Amino acid sequence: MKKSFTVHDLPLSERPRERLMKLGVEALSAHEVLALILGRGTKGESVMVIAQNLLREFGNFKGIANASIEELMKVKGVGQAKATQLKAAFELSKRLETAEEGKKIAIKSPVDVVKLIKTELRDKKKEHFFVILLDTRNQFLGKDKISVGSLDTSIVHPREVFKPALSVSAASVILVHNHPSGDPEPSEEDIKLTKRLVEAAEIMGIDVLDHIIIGDKKYLSLKSRNLF
Repeated sequence: MKKSFTVHDLPLSERPRERLMKLGVEALSAHEVLALILGRGTKGESVMVIAQNLLREFGNFKGIANASIEELMKVKGVGQAKATQLKAAFELSKRLETAEEGKKIAIKSPVDVVKLIKTELRDKKKEHFFVILLDTRNQFLGKDKISVGSLDTSIVHPREVFKPALSVSAASVILVHNHPSGDPEPSEEDIKLTKRLVEAAEIMGIDVLDHIIIGDKKYLSLKSRNLF
């Protein structure tokens, strides 16, 4: 008895690639989509079974997307190549979503910022610090990830924060980072860092409009609290 079936064991009409060509990608199941991304199986494990193993281990696409490369590689049949393929596929989807969200958007409130950046910060286990770049009409020019990890003045240096702003001649910026704990209340270090960055920005003629901390379904604007 065969240990596992392969794509070639399926009738031609039931193979993922052929089903996509005939019916469109929307007709594919989750494990069929994964199988097409992975491309092929490994010795002793078919690509269909590897896809099923991933879904069984992580539950759904979101779980797979949030898994680290090391966690993905613990699944039977997933080596470094397949793990990086998956990370790249999910990153492409994320960038497409955020590019569409950011297209010709005027940032008028903290809510607009949260909508723009929420995909990047969803379910992150470490602090991620971003700078949002705006033109003279507060229209979105882009965003850059500055650091990952606990914030302090040695990691988030003004030079790195404002380099992207200078490169696109941004008139103003909004600072954003997440609190993995879920509580968006600012720490003393958050406030200290913000004041330091505001002072540096003034020298360069760039306005820091706000620093927004995103928690679990909550956010906090340091500007609205008059903390800088």
